[in-house]
Formats: sequence, C-alpha cells, structure tokens
Amino acid sequence: MNVQLKKGVMEIVVLSMLQRKDFYGYELVTEISKYLEMSEGTIYPLLNRFKKDGLVDTYLAESHNGPPRKYYRITDAGRAEFQESVKEWTEFNKAVRRLLAEGGESYA
Repeated sequence: MNVQLKKGVMEIVVLSMLQRKDFYGYELVTEISKYLEMSEGTIYPLLNRFKKDGLVDTYLAESHNGPPRKYYRITDAGRAEFQESVKEWTEFNKAVRRLLAEGGESYA
C-alpha cells in the first residue's frame, strides 16, 4: 500500500482501536498488522503525539511475561477527535468514489 495513503489513515485506525479497549504499543501494532502492514516505528511517534495532544492517556500495568507495560487509553478529547475524523473520512471516501465512478470505475 502507498506509504502516504497509509500514513493518512493511521490516525483514525489507531483511535478506532483504542475506542475498543486499552492497548500497549506492540499489541496495537500486532492487531493493526493483521489488516495493514505497519511497524513499531510507525506507531510510537503517533502515540506520543496523541499523548502530547491529550487524545490518549497512559498507565503502567503488570505483565505476566516481564516488566510492566505502558498501556494507552483514549480520552474524551480522543473520542471527539475520532468522531470528527470519521465524519471527514466518510465525506472524503464518498467524494473519491464519485470521482472513480465518473472515470468509469465501479466500487461498492
């Protein structure tokens, strides 16, 4: 997948995942990688920016397999950002589908 395209949707994907439950970084990478190719080098700068912007909080939790893990939890501001991003994504997706259809392509 085109790197710029993937980079553009990663924020909404991560916020979507964090709406479901709290994740530690590597666990988040593992789950997202089931659908989109990504690396830890992609996720941690994004999570750090989310923390700085108040979209997520962090906490430490004991691990059965080693040292405590840092978990990321979405905040109310993160939920609001996610809702706005979904709205923008939906409108963007509709526009792209219209343009593709006008070009002779048919996508469901």
